[in-house]
Amino acid sequence: MTARVLYIDDDEGLARLVRRAMARRGYEVETVAGAHEGLRLLERERFEIVAVDHYMPGVDGLETLELIRALPEPPPVVYVTGSEESRVAVAALKAGAVDYVVKTVGEDFFDLLASSFAQVAERTRLQAAAGQAEREMRLANERLAMLLKEANHRVSNSLSIVSAFVRLQAGAARSDEARDALRDTQQRIAAIAQVHRRLYTSDEIDTVEMAGYLAGLVEEVEAAWSTPGSPRPIRLAADPLRLPTDRAVSLGVVVTELLSNACKYAYPEGVAGEIRVELRGTGTGFTLRVEDDGSGFDPASPPRGTGTGGKLIRAMIQSLGGEIAQEPGPGTRVRLTVDT
Repeated sequence: MTARVLYIDDDEGLARLVRRAMARRGYEVETVAGAHEGLRLLERERFEIVAVDHYMPGVDGLETLELIRALPEPPPVVYVTGSEESRVAVAALKAGAVDYVVKTVGEDFFDLLASSFAQVAERTRLQAAAGQAEREMRLANERLAMLLKEANHRVSNSLSIVSAFVRLQAGAARSDEARDALRDTQQRIAAIAQVHRRLYTSDEIDTVEMAGYLAGLVEEVEAAWSTPGSPRPIRLAADPLRLPTDRAVSLGVVVTELLSNACKYAYPEGVAGEIRVELRGTGTGFTLRVEDDGSGFDPASPPRGTGTGGKLIRAMIQSLGGEIAQEPGPGTRVRLTVDT
């Protein structure tokens, strides 16, 4: 496609020669004698390139360049200078010209001008292609983010339905052991559902804000295990950390299991007991503490429950690459340390 060029120069004789020479080289050139006429033409018509001569009466080339650059969508400008005016050429480039051409005698000037036009046209084409690719990539990312949010929304809803089914089954169970096992299962499902709920309600689709996520988990665990006769208030203190989705799920399962164990075994039935959760960033990772003031953990005593919770905790800690330890003190104090 023929590139349209606007050539602004008060030298009418040179302007005619430029128009003819550029036509032979495949360019459609429109010439005007000054800045104001050129600006009026630019407002009405589209030009791929503008060439501006430096010396013009009234409004010189640098002033003309400034006026062109102020247009809403300015075309690229090639600046035309005399052979001894490198200072002017540098000033023009700093002011926004994309190239400059030095006037010479004869066909050399026209060859240089055509070469500059070709380079500017190719650069503009590549920039337009890059901009279009960037826009398409941004739209694709936005569509992907919407699809991921929709997927997380559906997964969260589905898991909530499964959790409700398990809750109903727990209510119908005839033995305490079965009810506790089903309640544990419900909490595990809720821990994963909370992650997907956070993902579809957040602008971040790759990471989970842990303070809010743990607050939701704590609320659900407390509601499941605390009763008026045996209240189990859970206190949470958490730094505003963000973790990748898979690590957030693993940590959520660990917290759920530790809290459920504390709610069930730390305090006798009919006795109130507080449980505390703390998540702190360490610069290279994080530290989780879950503690209570109950009867404490006796390694020599036979395990209570099915042992599934312990297996889950070990599996999740392995996936996190962390280390778990018992800390001394009244009650049970568990510390999980993870370096990322």
